[in-house]
Amino acid sequence: MSKEIIPEASNHAAPLGDAPDAPNNVSAAPVHKGWRNPEVLLIVMAAAMPLSFSTWMALLNNFSVEMADFTGREIGILQSLREIPGFLAFTAIFVLLVLREQTFAVLSLLVLGIGVAISGYFPTAIGLYCTTVLMSIGFHYFETMQQALSLQWVRKDRTAMVMGRQLSAKSISSLIMFGMVWVMLEVFAVEYRYVYLFGGALTILAALFVWGAFPKFADAHPQNKKLILRKRYWLYYALTFMSGARRQIFTVFAGFLMVEKFGYDAATITLLYLLNHVINMFLAPKIGKMIGKWGERRALVFEYAGLFIVFVSYAFVENHILAGGLYVIDHLFFALAIAIKTYFQKIADPADISSTAGVSFTINHIAAVFIPAAFGLLWLISPGAVFLAGAAMAFVSLVLALNVPHDPEPGNEVIRGYKSTAMQPA
Repeated sequence: MSKEIIPEASNHAAPLGDAPDAPNNVSAAPVHKGWRNPEVLLIVMAAAMPLSFSTWMALLNNFSVEMADFTGREIGILQSLREIPGFLAFTAIFVLLVLREQTFAVLSLLVLGIGVAISGYFPTAIGLYCTTVLMSIGFHYFETMQQALSLQWVRKDRTAMVMGRQLSAKSISSLIMFGMVWVMLEVFAVEYRYVYLFGGALTILAALFVWGAFPKFADAHPQNKKLILRKRYWLYYALTFMSGARRQIFTVFAGFLMVEKFGYDAATITLLYLLNHVINMFLAPKIGKMIGKWGERRALVFEYAGLFIVFVSYAFVENHILAGGLYVIDHLFFALAIAIKTYFQKIADPADISSTAGVSFTINHIAAVFIPAAFGLLWLISPGAVFLAGAAMAFVSLVLALNVPHDPEPGNEVIRGYKSTAMQPA
């Protein structure tokens, strides 16, 4: 059985000196040198996820239109179903009563890989709905655990940079997969089902590698094993909700716009994804450092002002090259969402991190459950109206971001509105 190790305080996690109730069978903060450490584990898992998820994203729009005769109505329903596991992410806290975060993260990777691997064998509406839900269960639980572990194991002054490195690892992995998907489709004319199978199998193999290669790391702080909603986190909840609503416009309808309005084929969509990830691979770590230097308030204001312009442009764009450019810029802004997570880390009780990770994913997906289906119907009337609604969401997010303090901490969670007494639980 793998030895359980507390992450090294000096390099990878918050200091452990005042962390009570450490497991009795764990030595006091042993120094764990070499590559088998928490930060490398987080990067490897971050890279494992896109091996299957990028395959799914690259093929979805064309597979659904060409093989299952999807319209905006069906794609909207599918995307709403995809977000239900995200809406139910708060249930992760109940799973953590029997599984540790690290174990749960690896099992979630396995489920994600299996869901993608079998997707190509069910080219019907019902088949795609079912495999999408299975894939999504693995994806959303993994993302919840990845966020919780990152905020627990990494020091506050390093979190934005480390999360930037994780985004870079995701982009490198996505870049490789999009390249392989393009080669399989364009050079070897591989059937969709075998491309799905290949991508899903890679994530399954990566999860098995992580399970066997890394020790089990203990948590730096004992975690609350119950659902928690704190009044002093209200601005974090609001930013998270708006982020989830706005994300649907990009995830669901921006890509669909490229296929339906501008006639992008699967290979061209894949090349567009490749460009996105080449840029992100180099810029994500720099964006993480920039957030650490600028602070969360300035980073979020910059993100939402830029997204407002992008969404308004989507509504009226008629040139396919300009539309592709907007898609690349839109994707780049998503790296700045790290600032929401680091803002929470700075204001949070460390014991709340795992519970709040699940709650925040649920809040993030409240709008995601109904927006794809509802906006799918709006799409049939006016695609431009969908993107103008996204611009309105970006504006609301901008107003909320202006309420983030320059130096957030317990007792200074917001500029205006409810805030807690410093260092006391809300």
